[in-house]
Amino acid sequence: MRRMKNMNVLISGMRGLGVEIAKNIILAGVKSVTIHDEGTTEWSDLSSQFYLTEKDIGKNRAKASERCLVGLNIYVPVSSYTGKLTKDVLHKYQVVVLTNSSLEEQLEVGEFCHQKNIKFIMADTKGLFSQVFCDFGDDFIMTDANGEEPVRGVVSCITKGNPGIVTCLERSGAGFQMGDFVTFSEVQGMTELNNCRPMEIQFIDPYSFSICDTTAFGDYEGGGVVTEVKMPQHLTFKCMKEALQEPSYQVTDYGKIDRHGTLHIAFQALHRFVRDYGRLPKPWGKTDAELLVNIAKKLSEEAPSILGEDPLNEDLVRKLAFVATGNLNPINAFIGGVTAQEVMKACTGKFLPLNQWMYFDALECLPEQSEEVLVDEETFQPRACRYDGQITIFGADFQEKLKAQKYFLVGAGAIGCELLKNFAMIGLGAGEGGSVTVTDMDTIERSNLNRQFLFRPNDITTMKSETAAAAVKKMNPSINVIAHQNRVGEETENIYNQDFFKDLTGLANALDNVQTRQYMDGRCVFYQKPLLESGTMGTKANVQVIIPHVTESYGRVRDSTEQSIPICTLKNFPNAIEHTLQWARDQFEGLFKQPAENVNKYLEGPSFMDQTKTLQEGQALEILEGVYKSLVTDKPKSWADCVAWARRHWQTQYNNIIQQLLHNFPPGQVTTSGALFWSGPKRCPHPLQFDPNNLLHMDYIVAAANLFAENYSIKGSKDRAAIQQILLSVDVPHFIPKSGITIHTSDEEMAAAEVTVDKDCLEELKKDLSSREMFSGCEMQPIDFEKDDDTNFHMDFIVAASNLRAENYNIPPADRHKSKLIAGRIIPAIATTTAAVAGLVCLELYKVVQGHRPRIAYRNSFINLALPLFAFSMPVSPTKKKYHDIEWTLWDRIDVQGIKPNGDEMTLEEFLNYFKTEHNLDVTVIVCGSCMVYAHHITPSKLRERLPQRMSEIVAKLRGKAIEEHVKVLTFEIICTPESDEDDDLEVPAVHYWIR
Repeated sequence: MRRMKNMNVLISGMRGLGVEIAKNIILAGVKSVTIHDEGTTEWSDLSSQFYLTEKDIGKNRAKASERCLVGLNIYVPVSSYTGKLTKDVLHKYQVVVLTNSSLEEQLEVGEFCHQKNIKFIMADTKGLFSQVFCDFGDDFIMTDANGEEPVRGVVSCITKGNPGIVTCLERSGAGFQMGDFVTFSEVQGMTELNNCRPMEIQFIDPYSFSICDTTAFGDYEGGGVVTEVKMPQHLTFKCMKEALQEPSYQVTDYGKIDRHGTLHIAFQALHRFVRDYGRLPKPWGKTDAELLVNIAKKLSEEAPSILGEDPLNEDLVRKLAFVATGNLNPINAFIGGVTAQEVMKACTGKFLPLNQWMYFDALECLPEQSEEVLVDEETFQPRACRYDGQITIFGADFQEKLKAQKYFLVGAGAIGCELLKNFAMIGLGAGEGGSVTVTDMDTIERSNLNRQFLFRPNDITTMKSETAAAAVKKMNPSINVIAHQNRVGEETENIYNQDFFKDLTGLANALDNVQTRQYMDGRCVFYQKPLLESGTMGTKANVQVIIPHVTESYGRVRDSTEQSIPICTLKNFPNAIEHTLQWARDQFEGLFKQPAENVNKYLEGPSFMDQTKTLQEGQALEILEGVYKSLVTDKPKSWADCVAWARRHWQTQYNNIIQQLLHNFPPGQVTTSGALFWSGPKRCPHPLQFDPNNLLHMDYIVAAANLFAENYSIKGSKDRAAIQQILLSVDVPHFIPKSGITIHTSDEEMAAAEVTVDKDCLEELKKDLSSREMFSGCEMQPIDFEKDDDTNFHMDFIVAASNLRAENYNIPPADRHKSKLIAGRIIPAIATTTAAVAGLVCLELYKVVQGHRPRIAYRNSFINLALPLFAFSMPVSPTKKKYHDIEWTLWDRIDVQGIKPNGDEMTLEEFLNYFKTEHNLDVTVIVCGSCMVYAHHITPSKLRERLPQRMSEIVAKLRGKAIEEHVKVLTFEIICTPESDEDDDLEVPAVHYWIR
């Protein structure tokens, strides 16, 4: 970061791409940015230059852009320059970026920069095509290739030999690669390795590698942690003149590798066309396209090594000619994000630079059979309007279609801001009948300003959605943007209901949590709407396109990239701070959220108890015990009771459980193989003794007591002196470890163990909880974890709980910032990645708006700007299932009109008969949400009671409340009798049961 603060950056060319790059690096925070342009603003600039307005037409682009860029980051001085790029000007900068420049200028500036060791980047976009080139000099030092946390492994053995062989335990040692450098700590016996200088390893297998000569070292006795050390690497770059003749390419799409050579020549041909004719080829002009093809042919003959054995792709060159006058904000956003990240690499030495040419096209955005449709070139001619850069590619009719769209954007954070900007620039919802509705319940915080570019310091504490909507309204006054401040979820389905979704043409998610993503995905499946899903993790980002009846949904194809931590590791054998933080998060859910939710479900109606009957006895016992404790044994009557609960819970977690663990597995115990039990990843713990004068101990008590009090709507307190006074009177039972207690040492052992259930206890609990009326008015307040509010005790609890457990196991603690990142499962968003991913989302948006595109036209994407890596793939088609030779997917449903012609509603008996007569299906199970409406195990008396009841009446009784007025459809999941005894239960589509 210090190196970046000393970097002065020059960006030339303030059309759409240049301002995207400038915006991203100003947000990142370099020493200074100078923007350069000798030209004046044109109508076509307004479709991609989001800081320009109609008033700027005819004015210098750099001067007009400076006006808005200066406010992005008060710590980065921004200036404009409108003269020639002479050598005297260039030598003032450490990084120079050229956009929208001639080939002659690129070669001249590139040569000078290479000689003077100035980092040089060239980037250009032409319609749906783009190129980037990087030259960081003859000796560029890269300090970290990928930005990932250093690989860490737990040592199980080190041999004496030349070389010595290191073996790591499974789960902990995978990830080391040939040529990595490592160092050691906590090694017993062979102590010469502890804190050694980084040494290079030679890969043997995923869990073993060789190191230096260890014959003179002491004998290895046990323990040890091996950690990767990031070592500087020296990289060499060719100057542009040399790289033009001997190109090396960064792959952006493995399905288009054969296009690199043709595009390398085609862009040079385009420069020659402009030199010869003083203009770009006319939009979709066939004559100009043939001229460009002929130039490209000549260039390929002059430099045959560029194409090698591959022929020139003439159709690709024609497409470049057709769209070269276009200027698309989504393309500029993507390339602007990529290029700005390369600037950051040049400034910091962190992450691997591009190799050295990058070509990217998005031809899939063009409608099928474009050339046949494009006989009338007039449709694609500029209209002297802000959308000219788009009209020259897609035509005026498509522009009108974009303006008529009605979209719902969920989230106005980092990605949300970028998407709103793109929506405004392309004119989404900017016409009669069109709109963009954005909702976000959060307010703007100072930490948002370095990645959410629509916000300024004076916007802090205002609502994100309102501020973002106002900002893009200034960019394009025609956009019809509506700001909401609602959370999306079951509690707002009266707002985002059937009528709301019916009018939408599509949705886009800009969310930072999986639960809300899954909920919105379910809504899109329910209402049959396309969804554009995206997310970022630092330099990584992904886009998923969800199209009704064409692709799978988000929930069906989402891959978990996180390696789960074994349960036994979390419960008893943690060895890293990540383990204790995950344990603390689980504690939070298990103490302050799940019990309260279960209590409320129990109090809502009989369906909760019915549901527990379908669970395994062990699960049922655990849930019912939790409900009974929350309502009876642990229920506090006062704030003092909450403090007492917290103190006793502290004793249980950090003293009693550890005592029991050490009773089962004493220090020094050996396994059947003769190895120490407490070795390798198993760190021997020690119990803690509570000390009211210990700040960390009191942090836990204060946080836990206040959260517990919140569950019961009891007023809490931060007065530590008063809390310490209460603690003096708390009775903490003396604990004696018990024999005969089983503690599993692995997940496999736990899975294989027989579960014994105290059936008498289970029946007693069912009896005690049989009458809900005696607990009337005992509803609790479940607490959803929120990492960003420093006043709610959530992170206070997580940090204290995790670091206390870390102290148990002699694990180095984590400060609040690191704990927040790990516990919140977040990696801070960065401007470059969010800009790039928003561009990719909007390229897919073009296809969605066109409608009726085949699956092959869409692209899911994964990028990692650090590596750099770009991977594009077709979306997965929805899984097909069958019943009675009828194929169906998750997008299909069986619609049932619940209201009969006479106005009465269908009864359960009529519902069952309907499926028998109309669909030849014998229904065995009917579920509505968590309510079991019908099943074979329902008692005969209850079945006789339900059969004549209306379906909605049964659901309302099971839920314990009436069905809301806005609900027009009940969704039933049904299971039917298989067609033969050998088959599994018959699955059928969801049933949409219409009640209004």
